[in-house]
Amino acid sequence: MKKTALIIVLLVFAAAGFFGLRFYNTYYGNNVAKDGYVLIPHKASFQQVLDSVAPYVKDKEAFETVAKDKGLDRYFKPGRYHFEEGAGNTNLVNMIKAGNQTANSFRIGDFGDMYQMIGKVTKKTELDSLHFVNDLNEIAVERGYKNAEDLKKYFFIDTYNFYWTVSPREFFKKFDEQYHDFWTSERQNKEQQSGLTRDQIYALASIVYKESGGKKDEMKTIAGLYLNRYRKGMKLQSDPTVIYAINKQTNFKEPIKRVLYKHLTTPSPYNTYANAGIPPGPICVVDKSSVDAVLDAESNNYIFMCADPARFGYHKFTASAEEHAINAKAYQDWLNSKNIK
Repeated sequence: MKKTALIIVLLVFAAAGFFGLRFYNTYYGNNVAKDGYVLIPHKASFQQVLDSVAPYVKDKEAFETVAKDKGLDRYFKPGRYHFEEGAGNTNLVNMIKAGNQTANSFRIGDFGDMYQMIGKVTKKTELDSLHFVNDLNEIAVERGYKNAEDLKKYFFIDTYNFYWTVSPREFFKKFDEQYHDFWTSERQNKEQQSGLTRDQIYALASIVYKESGGKKDEMKTIAGLYLNRYRKGMKLQSDPTVIYAINKQTNFKEPIKRVLYKHLTTPSPYNTYANAGIPPGPICVVDKSSVDAVLDAESNNYIFMCADPARFGYHKFTASAEEHAINAKAYQDWLNSKNIK
């Protein structure tokens, strides 16, 4: 009798251990087959969630069991979720229910226009580029602008983090706040002292950025040079503005490696060889340093600059037309020696 009771007790413990282990594995054991990101869009069905999860889990049925037990079939949040090896179904389900998605890294570069930028950005968002363009166009009109292209000055070159589910308005809000934080009372005072409008400052900053190649150590010198030309009533004659004018006409599909004489007459309000004064807007998204370079421009007498073939990416500056002609010829000879056309 005692022997029978002992066997029963052992069987009970064995069953408890078996089902306990099974319960643990189902709810808490590692069920991630491979590290990756699961995308769950707005208005997805529960079956779509299961289909999205399937490639990343070892046991699909176990995940579904826990998901239903925790109500994921009735409620979940859209997003980009990181399925990391070692995670159990409970953690995975709770992550999706709580909306604990992982942000994406976005690099805002020196895009020539907003539509270029939007095309890159939306590759990492749920919404397509047309949706972004339409919403940003609406924001622009609400602010008294013509379209999204007029919002370029609100953006700065840098790396930002956004969720995959970010809406266009949420996206713009971050840059709008950054823009207003940047324009401190100190910078506004410098703006007033410059005698330039803010649009002119951004337009010059974009020229400075392009001419400097983003190198901060020449920015203030270049800004001083272009302010000298502007205040003397000279045409700015900046090659990047010609390149921009051509790129706008070709929708940025024909890269220009070398500005030729035939390009200098390209009809465009941005072409500073064809038009006097500062362009009507920036030719690219700028960084903060280039705006500060215009606000704190170097006081110099330079009115000419030319790329220096001996220091790639840097320039030779002068106030002498004769010296500039020598510098320009040296650079043209270097381009020809490298067969750059």
